[in-house]
Amino acid sequence: MPSGGPRPAKTPELLRAQDRLTFIYVEHAVIHRDANAITCTDARGTVHIPAATLGALLLGPGTTVSHQAMVLLADSGSTAVWVGERGVRYYAHGRPLARSSRLLDAQARLVSNRGSRLAVARQMYAMRFEGEDTSRLTMQQLRGREGARVRASYRAESERTGVPWRSRDYRPDDFEASDPVNQALSAANTALYGVVHAVVVAVGCSPGLGFVHTGHDRSFVYDIADLYKADTSIPAAFEMARHELGDIGAATRRHMRDLMHAEHVLERSVRDVYTLLLGEYDEGGSSGDVDVISLWDGDDRAVAGGTNYDDLDW
Repeated sequence: MPSGGPRPAKTPELLRAQDRLTFIYVEHAVIHRDANAITCTDARGTVHIPAATLGALLLGPGTTVSHQAMVLLADSGSTAVWVGERGVRYYAHGRPLARSSRLLDAQARLVSNRGSRLAVARQMYAMRFEGEDTSRLTMQQLRGREGARVRASYRAESERTGVPWRSRDYRPDDFEASDPVNQALSAANTALYGVVHAVVVAVGCSPGLGFVHTGHDRSFVYDIADLYKADTSIPAAFEMARHELGDIGAATRRHMRDLMHAEHVLERSVRDVYTLLLGEYDEGGSSGDVDVISLWDGDDRAVAGGTNYDDLDW
């Protein structure tokens, strides 16, 4: 900062994450700073947002952000995520909201042990199976149940909309080769992945450490997104396919944008990530007041950093 400018906020001055405004989406605006506030300016005027109250700023199409605004976000323990319209695509992100690695540590620990990984996978399926007991099911049995559930969802939406359904058929390298409903499904799922990816990186998790999916840099994104497809992308795709649309991909993305907003997918994703990895929705775990650096002491212990251990009497 130039001399005389506002000083960076100190950790104790930052608000706990549960007291912040969490996620704010902005499009077609200029993002700058005024003292310790982020300013958003468009044709309607300028809005000031205290940086210490901001969890994640989602930068949509038509936004321009200044260097000083990014400095303030970093100093305040907030994150910036570059997204498509209403977050339907993820492009890139700045530093995560989390200063604590608690969620990331929990994710790595749970996914690295066969028993705990299976337990989280069972919990993910239980969220989709509406109260079914999944505690004794193997991954093979879970996949079978999930396949039957998804097929039933396709059939139900086909009957509701009158759109014929044969099977899921898509080619990643040739969008036009599929029939309209499959094109709409691909577009709708891509939109869903964008919102979930923004959440995963904003709270400080690894997009690649999945529990059900594996081997891809978005495995965890796919895990979380699958929780919401029956409520969002599947009905959205069939709804769009019932109309004769010139650009079904674009129309589906716009419909998903509005549907995900109405279904609070972003907020649900945050809650579900915390619940799956920590056992409860404790948003304070990623707040700035846990900006503590420790040293691994072997086994499962940690000791305080910033200490010269050569001076200690062992």
